Amino acid sequence: MTTTQKVTGTGQKIRERVGLNREILLALVLVVLVVIMSSLSPLFLTASNLLDMSRYFAETGLIALGMTLIIITGGIDLSVGSTLALASVTLGFSYQAGMPLFLSVLCAVVVGILCGLLNGVLTTAWNIHPLAITIATMALFRGIANAVSNQQAVSSFPEWFGLFGQGAVGLVPNQLIVLAVAVVIAAIILHRSRFGREVYAIGLNPIVARFSGIKVKRNLIAVYALTGMLAGIAAVIYTSRVSSARSDAGLALELSVIAAVVLGGASVRGGVGSIIGTVLGLLIISTLNQGLLLTSLNANWVMVILGAVMLVGVFINEGLRPAPR
Repeated sequence: MTTTQKVTGTGQKIRERVGLNREILLALVLVVLVVIMSSLSPLFLTASNLLDMSRYFAETGLIALGMTLIIITGGIDLSVGSTLALASVTLGFSYQAGMPLFLSVLCAVVVGILCGLLNGVLTTAWNIHPLAITIATMALFRGIANAVSNQQAVSSFPEWFGLFGQGAVGLVPNQLIVLAVAVVIAAIILHRSRFGREVYAIGLNPIVARFSGIKVKRNLIAVYALTGMLAGIAAVIYTSRVSSARSDAGLALELSVIAAVVLGGASVRGGVGSIIGTVLGLLIISTLNQGLLLTSLNANWVMVILGAVMLVGVFINEGLRPAPR
């Protein structure tokens, strides 16, 4: 067995050891939460409420898929909310300037990719921790969005644009279909491709991964660019859903994204995580948030409870993480 195979295989073994138990536990927690929230509010377990709920978590879910890969590599991206805002502003103001709307949509996705590329390049070029880089780009992207828009919104979109964030196939919202497709693709990339194995290897030990022949810098840039692209797609859905392109879009979104990924089992130390876990984490947070809101609980207490749940998730993650050999 080659060194590369040993390194990439280690990530898969750890995922299998931790992931299965973690995902079963998360599924049980989700079932218990659904039962509790249903007992607290008769409106919770209705088709209309559940489908409406999916309209709101689709944007978070899309970005969380990319964030899963980033956190598995041992990184972080705090700029995703600002990336969404900049992409949304790009869409709205390019359309207002006379660009065909389909090209404006494409520009929004391209801007998301460029934001992710910048994060990846800056992180790898100077070997600076992505926490420092993405704090800076979080302010940079939001500042550009504010400057370009002058904190004004664009709302004059044609009716067909609402299909992205308001339309449905039967009863199923379009953005839920987009999220489901993205989940399948992300799962294949992370769990069934060489690139995914290399992502785990980088998170376990980037130095060993580099010496084993893995292109660490190239893969890291690709992971951040992919997350940026997903943020751009989420920006299109968000802008369509609220019928408005604005620079304050995605405020504090990065917190919900990271919470879903960490609660889903990804370790902030890298090397551990799964797409299924992230989806379950997203569903748990969305269920808890929506259920508590239906009980008319003060929004501030909802945030307190969500924060406490995230803390518990972090402690459980580290407790289930295999001890280093």
